[in-house]
Amino acid sequence: MSDFIGKALIVVGDATETVDTLYPFYRLQEAKIQPVVIAPEKRLYQMVMHEVRPGWTITREWEGYQIKADLAFSEVDPGEYLGILFSGGRAPEYIREDKDLIRITQWFFDQNKPCASVCHGVEIPARADRVRGRRMATVAKCQFDLEICGGVYVNEPCVIDGNLVSGRTFHDNGHYVGPWIKMLEEEAAKRS
Repeated sequence: MSDFIGKALIVVGDATETVDTLYPFYRLQEAKIQPVVIAPEKRLYQMVMHEVRPGWTITREWEGYQIKADLAFSEVDPGEYLGILFSGGRAPEYIREDKDLIRITQWFFDQNKPCASVCHGVEIPARADRVRGRRMATVAKCQFDLEICGGVYVNEPCVIDGNLVSGRTFHDNGHYVGPWIKMLEEEAAKRS
């Protein structure tokens, strides 16, 4: 018998940011919430590390760890999960057009379930037309992506707008992940 109080989704693809993904993955386990990694296909994905280094004016990228997707987007029944996290890195730009990911994203927003987004993760709910009128943090270079889709950019380490918790980059993990987990715990309590 599992000692998990529920399950939460983590959205990834190739070039998902390593720290954006693994920090919440392990924090969920600490909170007795089973992380379920989802991606376009059920397979191994290559994560990356992202950082603006001294002397650089753009983000530098190098290989990080790999992560295995537990399920393909097409296999996900969102009603089985407490909430969802949209990780950063370059992956959101490439996976945001997936019709099943859009379906899943819209379901969590429409059902007012706990959603979290960090860095480029904003590109997924933005594409799913679920940021309109919402206050969100994201990496500064994604401010346009958020605002062009009707969202409101906030340059803070943790922004909470209803069921949505967001951070700018992995540097904000210690600020936004905890409040999202608290929401997941509250959601689990409603189900018990």
